[in-house]
Amino acid sequence: MRTRDLPVMSHSVRSHLRLEIDAYDETIRRFIPGYEEGLIRAARLVAEVRPALVLDLGAGTGALAEAMLEHEGVGAVEVVDVDAEMLDRARIRLKRFGDRARFRMSSFDAPLPECDAAAASLALHHVPKMESKRALYERIFRALRPGGVFVNADIVMSADPAARKQCYRIWAAHMVSRGIEERRAYEHFDEWAAEDTYFPLDEELAALREAGFHAECVWRERPNTLLAGRKK
Repeated sequence: MRTRDLPVMSHSVRSHLRLEIDAYDETIRRFIPGYEEGLIRAARLVAEVRPALVLDLGAGTGALAEAMLEHEGVGAVEVVDVDAEMLDRARIRLKRFGDRARFRMSSFDAPLPECDAAAASLALHHVPKMESKRALYERIFRALRPGGVFVNADIVMSADPAARKQCYRIWAAHMVSRGIEERRAYEHFDEWAAEDTYFPLDEELAALREAGFHAECVWRERPNTLLAGRKK
């Protein structure tokens, strides 16, 4: 069985993105269009349901958790990640929130506790198959209490070859505007393809709806896309 067929049980940002953890927060903004805006909008959607507990899946350095905890209506955020270095960075970042920030080293496949909201930012593209992603969405749906919300900010790509190529052009242009050579931008895409899988928007929405969510795309700065799934 190839590595990409296995569940996501371990992941190292240092090796995947080829950067030092200390540089992550600066570099991810150079890599991803609308990164900051996606965090702000995701946190706002979560805060609207005034959750007592939020799960931040694949939380990394805690940027999304921080954006959510800055809202008074958010109770506690459980920061979940399999990368020990990233969790250590998140602990430092979120120290000012005291026991409102909780930390758990765990994979997407571990049982999820009951919660009022769940969120992810640039994490779930590490799930390599739509079947596995649909199963994850179902687990998230079951974990959510009625009235809960799931928000996911991530990369989506069209299934149409021409549209997909255009989206990569837009993505590369963003990186060039942030000082990355175009040649190097396309090299990054090739490197990330070893671990990243980007599904079309309609497939993502269909998977959320099949899991039971009332799902919609609430914001896009291609290829960065924010999806929201609500549990009635």
